[in-house]
Amino acid sequence: MALLWMKNLSKSAIATVALLWLLTSLCHAQVVSPRALVEVVDFGEPVVSPDGRNVAFRVEQASIERNSYDTVWYVQPMDGKSPPRRVADGGVPLRDSAGNSLPGPATWSPDGAWIYYRARLEGRVDVWRAAADGSRSEPLTGDPADVRSFSLNADGTVLNYSVGATRGDVVAAEQAEYEHGVRIDESVPLGQGLVRSGLVDGRPATQRFSGLWFQRVPLLADAPDRWKAIDLATRQRRDVSSAEAPRSSAMDALDLAGRRVKPLKIVSDPGSGRIALLERADDRPSLLPAAKLSVLANAHARRGIECKADACDGKAILSVAWRPRSDEVLFTVDEPEQGHAQSIFRWNVADGSVRKVASSRGHIANGARYAPGFCGVSSSALACVSAEADRPPRLERIDLETGERRVMFDPNADLAQTMVRAPARLLRWTDPSGRQWTGWYYPVQSPHTGPVPLFVTYYTCQGFLRGGLGDEWPLASFAGLGIAALCINQPAAYEADAVKRYDQGMAAVSSVIDLLASRGEIDRGKVGMGGLSFGSEVALWTATKSRLLAAVSISSPVISPLYDLLGSLKGDAFAAELKATWQLGSVEDTPARWRIISPTFNLDAISAPILFQVPEQEYIHALDYAIPLMRGHRLDLYVFPNEPHVKFQPMHKLAVYERNVDWFRFWLQGVEDKDHAKAGQYSNWRRMRAGR
Repeated sequence: MALLWMKNLSKSAIATVALLWLLTSLCHAQVVSPRALVEVVDFGEPVVSPDGRNVAFRVEQASIERNSYDTVWYVQPMDGKSPPRRVADGGVPLRDSAGNSLPGPATWSPDGAWIYYRARLEGRVDVWRAAADGSRSEPLTGDPADVRSFSLNADGTVLNYSVGATRGDVVAAEQAEYEHGVRIDESVPLGQGLVRSGLVDGRPATQRFSGLWFQRVPLLADAPDRWKAIDLATRQRRDVSSAEAPRSSAMDALDLAGRRVKPLKIVSDPGSGRIALLERADDRPSLLPAAKLSVLANAHARRGIECKADACDGKAILSVAWRPRSDEVLFTVDEPEQGHAQSIFRWNVADGSVRKVASSRGHIANGARYAPGFCGVSSSALACVSAEADRPPRLERIDLETGERRVMFDPNADLAQTMVRAPARLLRWTDPSGRQWTGWYYPVQSPHTGPVPLFVTYYTCQGFLRGGLGDEWPLASFAGLGIAALCINQPAAYEADAVKRYDQGMAAVSSVIDLLASRGEIDRGKVGMGGLSFGSEVALWTATKSRLLAAVSISSPVISPLYDLLGSLKGDAFAAELKATWQLGSVEDTPARWRIISPTFNLDAISAPILFQVPEQEYIHALDYAIPLMRGHRLDLYVFPNEPHVKFQPMHKLAVYERNVDWFRFWLQGVEDKDHAKAGQYSNWRRMRAGR
């Protein structure tokens, strides 16, 4: 039918139609939707069975319609020749205070018949177990309190687990505060709702500060651990005394050759009792410190064998593991100069040899996105979660002898195929001071003429990027819509002085704009920037101290007098951290420093329009500079309820992505979405534009 239709067209008409069809197809194929990035399937830590035949892992995927996550436990043969078996529901993902999903690896029974794991199902956190053959799963603890941690004894006949306050006691404490009022002290997170305003393990809960900074915990989280034991044959339960309670194999410090050592990692070899020790090689401030790897005969040894090969000497070693039934220590090295590419090596402690097992353009680890650990390990192969800037996570088998890699499970295969047509490339450049920089760059792939707008985000760019640190700016989506996108890596070694840190970040942005503009790739007058946490600080600093940016989008508050006032309730510890991090005392004591650091005193210097999309837990800290900017039609503020530092609710993630796309298309391209539901948004932005 199509061929008959085309025969009736002139050759020129056919050529025109074909060109239009090709351009439309290319543009459609290359636009990665924000929704696709929200719905990426992420992996938990792979754990290999004791016999090395199977690997257990959990996956989680956002459901935007239900505003929740689907989590599933799988078991798969390590040879990768069979697909994974679904063995259990993983429940509501458990999260840390910042909003990141906790890894929660499985524990295998010694015979490899069961996996044990912690899960929130039916409104409580229990220890569950699932048969490795997928035949059944069942809860084991059923305790009135949520389980904090657990372990199996050596022969797998007894389950030990710890709990704190009961769920009933926590709810009663929350209700008592609701009825009698909340006493404000240094532990109360001012700015978020005072009662049941944080989502903790899927439940709206009242929260309190814990520790030095702004980490949050539920009420009664300070209740001491109570250990219990279940005989798995009889299901009889008993309390465990503190003397009997399981001890962690990790040690806070070692006495090595007469000196105290604070280790980065300690891993014991179950077979021999030897200890692989990873410690800092120097005391320089660094996000990825140079490390020293050694092996001790046991926990009491005073001397060890140190790895002296080039591959491990002073490198940024992230994680270590023992190869079962061998003299080999496996370790992962991060290469900042390669955009945080990672490689895995094996070190034979007996003969000192070091051999590379595998390399990657990105992560090759355990699935953790921001603090990756080691892969699952058998005596012959690894089970690794691999992900690159432009390729989403998948599970791979890596042969320890040959380095052969085979994809075992790839639930993101469709997205991976789309990303092939919109690849990222590693960008390396030097700023005027000679500092080396790296970043992952998404050039505009669709047909275009002349320089294009550029979006930049700053901080750290590891694994599959989707939206930069915190997932707020859909980089591949920008590139598909005609805005080149770049994620810049902060140097591993950072400046202790806050102004130097900020200037360092601004120099990275300025120099890469110069580079790309000189190549004719981007329009230096149409550059936008976004950031989370420290990335927010650098973005707002760049908007204040330069005219590099045409539009800004940030998701975290920066330092201000109101931030100081609210934090000061925490006392001397907060003041000390303020001094160490920003070199600030009180506003009265260090007024000159405050005038340099805080945007509150530099509002007239900000010319770029700002979109603020912040969590409910943090927005109040920004109001002393946000409100004046809002009144001046220079800032648009959105607050997301029940969200911590890193937003995680799927509906909110999609809303943030889509609004950021609209924001930068409006300011950098002059494009407005025709969706009538967005009329109010664009009306406000047009007022902001007119006010400029």
